[in-house]
Amino acid sequence: MLQVTYTTTPYVFYVSTEGNRIDTSVKSSNIRFLFKLTNDMSGAIHYGYGQSQTIAFRYTKMQLVHNTTEDVFTGAVDLVPNGYWAYEIYEVSWIGTPALTSDFAPATETQVLPVANTNGVVQGLSATGVASVNEGKLYVASGSGAGEVEYTQYEQPTSTNYIYYGQ
Repeated sequence: MLQVTYTTTPYVFYVSTEGNRIDTSVKSSNIRFLFKLTNDMSGAIHYGYGQSQTIAFRYTKMQLVHNTTEDVFTGAVDLVPNGYWAYEIYEVSWIGTPALTSDFAPATETQVLPVANTNGVVQGLSATGVASVNEGKLYVASGSGAGEVEYTQYEQPTSTNYIYYGQ
């Protein structure tokens, strides 16, 4: 499980990707990773390419940044509501030099761009769906307590035969 604090950026992730590579015909430097984040409570889906990709032997260090104006290509995401998110990380490969723009990089795991050496391809597409290279849970903690769903416990009424509502 990964954990970050809302608005404390960058969000830095160390994830296992190299052992799960799909397109091993291209160099690691021609791969970028697309995050798909799905909120457990609201079902909201956000996408972002990992920035500052540093590849090590057993993991890849990537980061996303907090921004209320989201941009999949710069890795800017707004993780509201705070709490638990499911994450999936997809491998996108280029034959040429990777370019993270709407013309050259898919914005979702299902977007298919025209065939060209300059266009990224999401790896693992099949008749049964898309294979991610890493998946799990992300917990987004609220730095101030205002962004999370917070529950208040009210005392049980002492009298009976009443339905009690909290405020």
